[in-house]
Amino acid sequence: MKNILVLCTGNSCRSQIAHGYFEHFTDHSKVKVYSAGITTHGVNPKAIETMKADGIDISHHTSNNVAEYENIDFDYVLTVCDNANENCPIWVGKSNDSALRKFHHNFPDPPKFKGTEEEIIAEFAKVRNMIKVYVENFVKEQGL
Repeated sequence: MKNILVLCTGNSCRSQIAHGYFEHFTDHSKVKVYSAGITTHGVNPKAIETMKADGIDISHHTSNNVAEYENIDFDYVLTVCDNANENCPIWVGKSNDSALRKFHHNFPDPPKFKGTEEEIIAEFAKVRNMIKVYVENFVKEQGL
């Protein structure tokens, strides 16, 4: 079993979207996905809506603090925002072995986008699609 942690600032949007796609693109008997934040802000309702528009339900997800997972052996830790990457530059939790692999990709933060309701929904969809492509490629490249 491979354990994946997706880490973001508040575990409300980008990490939740990535978590949903990791669960969608991987075999649940081989991969367990976790997501967390440096703080917890609750799952963003627009993140739930934008994932639902792509046929994925993340409404059951919870917003978790990274400290909750310090005793889990992770194979992969992925940061999806610069703030998480800068504040957790070294994984201090457990890992399955010295081969823990850390990855970083900074995605735009859709809740910070300013515009009309239509423009905000479009921004969420744009970022969702960016994360979807990233996760799908990651899963293929890592053989997950």
